[in-house]
Amino acid sequence: MPPFHPRMTSTAVPPSSLAAPAAGQVAARHHDLEIKDAQLIFGSVWRALEDERGRDQLRFPKELILLGGAPGAGKGTNTGFILRARDLTCPPVVVSDLLGSPAARRIKDAGGMVGDREVVDLVLRHLLRPEYRDGVILDGFPRTTVQVECLKLLVDQMHALRREFAGTPLGVHFRQPTIHIMVLFVDEATSVARQLKRGEEVRAHNAELARSGLGERQEERATDYDEGLARRRYRVFKEHTWDALQSLREVFHYHFVNAQGAVAEVEQNILHELQYQSTLELDPHTYDRLRAIPVASEIIVHARQELVRRLDAYEFEHANLLGKVVAFIEIKVMPIIMRHAISGVALVNSEDALLDDPLAMAMLIDVFSERGYHAVIDLHRIEIPEKFDLATGAISCRVKKVHRIQIRFHGSEIRRG
Repeated sequence: MPPFHPRMTSTAVPPSSLAAPAAGQVAARHHDLEIKDAQLIFGSVWRALEDERGRDQLRFPKELILLGGAPGAGKGTNTGFILRARDLTCPPVVVSDLLGSPAARRIKDAGGMVGDREVVDLVLRHLLRPEYRDGVILDGFPRTTVQVECLKLLVDQMHALRREFAGTPLGVHFRQPTIHIMVLFVDEATSVARQLKRGEEVRAHNAELARSGLGERQEERATDYDEGLARRRYRVFKEHTWDALQSLREVFHYHFVNAQGAVAEVEQNILHELQYQSTLELDPHTYDRLRAIPVASEIIVHARQELVRRLDAYEFEHANLLGKVVAFIEIKVMPIIMRHAISGVALVNSEDALLDDPLAMAMLIDVFSERGYHAVIDLHRIEIPEKFDLATGAISCRVKKVHRIQIRFHGSEIRRG
């Protein structure tokens, strides 16, 4: 990233230009100032990280799910479900928890927001932890226009690092980033009601804790006990965070989730939004390599995260072998599968020496899994007589190796009249 150097200029202003600017001009200038602020903030944080760790150690998560929503929208309630849906095992990064200083707490208790510089610095440093390399949910970021611009700059840098280290041994650490913006939406009445209900539940819990001494004390938020503060908190979200999140609709994968209903209903809405799509997650080179294999059905891959990691590693580290495996599937296996499209089961016997390589066999199974099939390979050794010794009666055999590949998928149902 080129260094950020703000430049100050002084220009004489003619009297005719002193008229009040139009509202649109003011908004445009305000937006330009916010972008410049973001560049200054992000540039300062990024340079500090480069100086402290070095560029080759700036390894951010492959998958970022940026979870936003009004107070009471159910971000905490639904985080566990989202983690399971995406096969993520690390805990979410909750920005409000990172901002635990007394000064920050006073601002939050009044329904306000902490400064952008502190938020960006804390978030970027936290995301560099090794446990988040495969993916993480980021709850509560971005919340302002400046933070939105900083997010864009971060993703630009992630792409730049990927290009910089492509073709090197470090390339596998800088994979194609996948960015999801997920917004849980509730209206003001629902938000306020849920905030106040949460306050009642926390107060009852803490009172029982004081009486029995069992359990852990829960945080009490001033906004959860005062309807005016609860409404102010919702309006701060609508005036700042909502517009900031909406501006990302055209930039990243955007998911708008109606969170008004019951938990089970909201979970189904989330699941529908986060169905696995290889076009979003695989490195483009890997996807181009695999796209000739037709997709059997909408895929929700078991152990999706591990599968994506392995396939990208094949492309980065064993591209030639992966190409041979894909060609083998396309030329020798797919014609047989197409003839068994009704039954959904195809059996293929092959003596191709390619499958003698255990890595090639693993690639074949993973490629079929990515395309929506289930493949199993058995190796059968068959002894074939070649020579017979008349003197001793000994029979010499050669071993014929046959790989039996079974491919299952959802077949076609034919209705009979």
